[in-house]
Amino acid sequence: MAETFSSYFPKNLFSLEGRIALVTGGGTGIGLMITRGLAAAGAKVYLTGRRLNILEKVALEWNQLGKGGQIIPLQMDATNKESILAAKKVIEEKDGKLHVLVNNAGQVGPTSPFLENPSAPECKDAETLGLGLFNESLQGWSDLYAINTFSVFFVTTAFLGLLAKGSEDVEGYWSSVINITSISGVIKVAQNHFCYNSAKAAAAHLTKMLATEIALKKIPVRVNAIAPGAYASEMTFDKITTGELADEVGKGVQPVPMQRGGTEEEMAGTALYLASKAGGYTTGQQIVIDGGYVSVNPSVI
Repeated sequence: MAETFSSYFPKNLFSLEGRIALVTGGGTGIGLMITRGLAAAGAKVYLTGRRLNILEKVALEWNQLGKGGQIIPLQMDATNKESILAAKKVIEEKDGKLHVLVNNAGQVGPTSPFLENPSAPECKDAETLGLGLFNESLQGWSDLYAINTFSVFFVTTAFLGLLAKGSEDVEGYWSSVINITSISGVIKVAQNHFCYNSAKAAAAHLTKMLATEIALKKIPVRVNAIAPGAYASEMTFDKITTGELADEVGKGVQPVPMQRGGTEEEMAGTALYLASKAGGYTTGQQIVIDGGYVSVNPSVI
């Protein structure tokens, strides 16, 4: 009888043994949390990014544990087509398929810190406010969209064939694309960075379009997004242990209800849900994990 219910046990429900994954920008912060979570569940994880030395350090530290799946450093620039195709070729030759793709690479881009200071000279009147925002770098906007939004489209489409191939392994267990967006793409305040927020909103909608078009074309690949709230990263803090730090990151009208930042386990667990059989019936969705931030701040959901 116990064998009858074996699929319900977490060891089987969330297992990624035998699965091949790729994480972009996975050397630090949220990407690193997810990389470790996937590897801990048994996946072979290709860890990609521009800085090979960081990727190699992460892989070495993990692989020395001798537990879970292996982490393999693979240099790839998610904004460069040639680099993306070169990485694809490596995985195609070594494994011939892919089961999990995490589009995590991202940056902050241009900011206008005066937005949160009503007494700042730039906030004096409509003219000064407008020109203050106009002074943001146009090239900076372009570069930020390239990494936060364009990369989601081009990396996903490049690996779509390998992802579909991965879905052939287990009937009904489709490969999974997980895009890391942000609560910044959901709320209506700019948090000092119009560019970042609008790029993340675009990535969120891109997630839904990809999920829809891929499903309509009868390709067995699921596409979802995770919208994190205040989590530790290179863009925020090494750790977010207090409500004050979480609010400094969130820059909301109201503070984070849970009065803390998210944990590594909470981030890894959400990604693991979407990558594993536990989330196998989920596609076209964006899961917000934010300690209640969106619930108390003006948002589009």
